[in-house]
Amino acid sequence: MKNILIPTDFSENAWNAIDYALKFFSKSSCNFYLLHVNTAGTLVTSGSAGVQNKSVASETLTKSPKKLLQETLKRIYDNLPRNPKHRFFIISDSNYLVDSIREQVVKNRINLIVMGTKGASGLKKIAIGTNAGNVITKVKCTTMVVPENAKYTELKEIAFPTDFSIFYRPETLQPILDIIEVNNATVNVLHVNKYGLELNEDQQKNKEYLDDYFTNYTRSFHFLTNKHIENAVQQFVDERGINLITMLAKNLNYFQLILFHPTVNEISYYKDVPFLVLH
Repeated sequence: MKNILIPTDFSENAWNAIDYALKFFSKSSCNFYLLHVNTAGTLVTSGSAGVQNKSVASETLTKSPKKLLQETLKRIYDNLPRNPKHRFFIISDSNYLVDSIREQVVKNRINLIVMGTKGASGLKKIAIGTNAGNVITKVKCTTMVVPENAKYTELKEIAFPTDFSIFYRPETLQPILDIIEVNNATVNVLHVNKYGLELNEDQQKNKEYLDDYFTNYTRSFHFLTNKHIENAVQQFVDERGINLITMLAKNLNYFQLILFHPTVNEISYYKDVPFLVLH
């Protein structure tokens, strides 16, 4: 039984994350915990701070969070196929978002957090919204970020950008293995080098370990030279029909450039493709 935490601010971005999560785990037995965090009487949004949906905000002020959570549950039952493998729990909390999520991760033994994000909003044009960004960097739990345009499709092609600078523990990689086995997916390990340099000894060892780890599954390794990592990722996503991008939170070089880079018009993967962030 998997325990999945889905923070919600009752926006359409948050609903999209719920819809995606339920379809993503349609074959798995899951407990879904729908969490709304009311921070000091203000609406917590999944996008960037400062830009809020006024209709959602006013509705949140006129209805209790518990009532809105019950309505979200009703929307699930009314609009999505009933799944006997799924159970739902609603939680309303008044705290800082990160603190509340950390508490729920421990209390309910959460395996995965699923967060919706609008991104590219607010005064700072960033790819991933502030709250989602805080959760994936400050909460030590595997997190899936579902962007505004992402709709669930069968996961056949997974991109795994890495600079091979970190040794991946088996338990860290397990969520990828779970997805591969359920979906019969291919994992595409992607290394983008700005200057076309060869891997050093440690990088080569880490690459060989990944190759061994995925040896019983369909996998491929790709090496691209591009001074702009995010451009290379976009090209790779388009050419390979990537359904999911997975990364390790500690891989800061890639992580910052791919997830938190200022938006560029021709870069759209962060609006369309979910990210699975491993801890």
